[in-house]
Amino acid sequence: MSLITKEYYHRDLSWLRFNHRVLQEAADLRNPLYERIKFLAIFSSNLDEFFKVRVSAIRQIKKLDKSLRKKLITKPNKLLRKIKKEVHIQQEQFGHIFQHEIIPELEKEGVVLTNFTQFTAAQQEFSEHYYQEKLKQKLVSDFTISTEKIFIENEQLYLAAVHEGNLMVFKIPSDTSRFIVLPSANEKQYVTFTDDVLKYKLSQLYPETSFYALKVSRDAELYIENEYSGNLLEKIKGSLSNRDTGQVTRMLIDQKAPEVLLNKLKEELGVNETDIVLGGTYHNFKDFFGFPNPTEKDLSLPEIVPVRNKELSQYDSMFTAISEKDRLLYFPYESFDHVAEFIEEAATDENVTKIKITLYRVAKESRLTTALVNACENGKNVTVFVETKARFDEQNNIKWGKVLEDHGAKVMYSYPGIKVHSKILCIERLENEIPKLYGYVGTGNFNEKTATLYTDFCLMTAKEKITSELIQVFQVLEREIIIPKSKRLLISPFTTRSTFLELIDNEIAQAKAGKEAYIILKMNSIQDAKMINALYEANNAGVKIELVIRGICAIVPGIEGQSENITIKSVLGQFLEHARVYIFGNGGNEQMYIGSADWMTRNLDHRIEVMMPILDADIHARVKSYVQWQLDDTVKARIIDAKQKNSYVKRDDKAIHSQQKAYEELVKMNS
Repeated sequence: MSLITKEYYHRDLSWLRFNHRVLQEAADLRNPLYERIKFLAIFSSNLDEFFKVRVSAIRQIKKLDKSLRKKLITKPNKLLRKIKKEVHIQQEQFGHIFQHEIIPELEKEGVVLTNFTQFTAAQQEFSEHYYQEKLKQKLVSDFTISTEKIFIENEQLYLAAVHEGNLMVFKIPSDTSRFIVLPSANEKQYVTFTDDVLKYKLSQLYPETSFYALKVSRDAELYIENEYSGNLLEKIKGSLSNRDTGQVTRMLIDQKAPEVLLNKLKEELGVNETDIVLGGTYHNFKDFFGFPNPTEKDLSLPEIVPVRNKELSQYDSMFTAISEKDRLLYFPYESFDHVAEFIEEAATDENVTKIKITLYRVAKESRLTTALVNACENGKNVTVFVETKARFDEQNNIKWGKVLEDHGAKVMYSYPGIKVHSKILCIERLENEIPKLYGYVGTGNFNEKTATLYTDFCLMTAKEKITSELIQVFQVLEREIIIPKSKRLLISPFTTRSTFLELIDNEIAQAKAGKEAYIILKMNSIQDAKMINALYEANNAGVKIELVIRGICAIVPGIEGQSENITIKSVLGQFLEHARVYIFGNGGNEQMYIGSADWMTRNLDHRIEVMMPILDADIHARVKSYVQWQLDDTVKARIIDAKQKNSYVKRDDKAIHSQQKAYEELVKMNS
């Protein structure tokens, strides 16, 4: 296959277009008011992580020798300017949605978000009391008025001002609620920010001084100098604190801040114009996840209660159920409790001898890990691979690794230079004195919390042709073998890329032979140039290609001679689309895979990933229908075009809401 470089959309700019889709949900009047507020919080949280991770990485490129930087396709300074421009546009949209749509809608519902200049006498008295009781003691050591350097903590909120020529900075306490419900008046409920209670008090203490919201994002990479020598776990532990003191990648400041304050902060923090992002009066909108509803009105989407899988629930034993037939679960529509129950049963089943599992992101309080501890106490041979390089979850993962280790589990931690991103489980059980393996492959983490927020598949099987290969992945992790021999499972970094390229080649051959040829891909992100070039080549051979991409999309569709046969949609709704599904026409004998890998270079070459073929005809049909609903979605689907404008799919006479439909169908199927 010839790989010709064509046009790509830059991954970081594409990610910002994904966050624009989040912002669209905040503006969507079809969403209940508090759902729209939630999407403002998601947008803000996403942007914080983008600056901590991606912008940090771009800044590191700037440190390279100039001769090396010249060889890069994208120049870092040029990219940073594009990012800043796009972020500024989105922040303007964000501010408009909040000020001119959300706040008036709240007032219509009887909730007034008020600021300190609007406090009534009763609210002023309440604020004074609240300050004295809850805030005063916490502020004593958190502000400085001097010519000495002031350290601004990562992601913390501050109020900043210039007072008598000196920089004044107050840290807003983060261990109290961001929102305060004030005394009501005129049959309305009043809510204010903690920021405003502080501003009210500061306006009394410093009557001629105005204060402005300030926040900095710092580089979140751990920058372990050499992963290949010494104890990697200890290096990771030792590096976690560096996040709090990393280089500033963004200084977010109220756009009304005067030039004198900006200059003071630039000097204090060692930042330049590129690092400054002008925002609104308030920062950390991710705190709106906890915005109070002091009314008795229902202003959110109705809660989707995960349904119990009817077929699994008919069995006394998960092992019996899986022995009879492969079992598919679709979260969050179906209950993750089945997974916890599977491990709980294994922990107490006297015939179970071994449990092997990979943990990438673990819930802080986990029924699943408790079951693994119980298995250890019951004498099972428990092997756990804990990925300590799962960004922002390192500390929690290390904690659970230590707990399991203390209870007798064999715990392995991160490998140098590679992440273990697969979501796999293997249980060995003696049946008629013969060891039998039960396998599990998922698209999402073993995490009870995210299983209620993300859409994911898991497939449980007792098919020997699958489990015999799955156990090899654990043998690789335990360093018993170097390369797994797999014919059915796709395992990164060994066979995933090559097999997918072969499957694309096969579709090209089908198209050239005049036969129907198609590829349907659903994933979080696609960025890898070789995979994109392969799709471009398939396009030119006449293969019909349909993609559902949640986030980063580096493909540029709709270009003659490159991608005119490629259509891309993105579905964003109540839940975060996280499942990966790969479908190839294969001359009428359709092939389908699910698993943990996106078509990002990191997933194909630098992570342990597992993709499982769907061999059960019923499950194949079900997964295909779920993906088809997303392709047909006319409510929450956007078109990803060459400019990534995020235009909504035009609705015809029949509205199709894929997430809602999936839940309704699963409720019907399991009732």
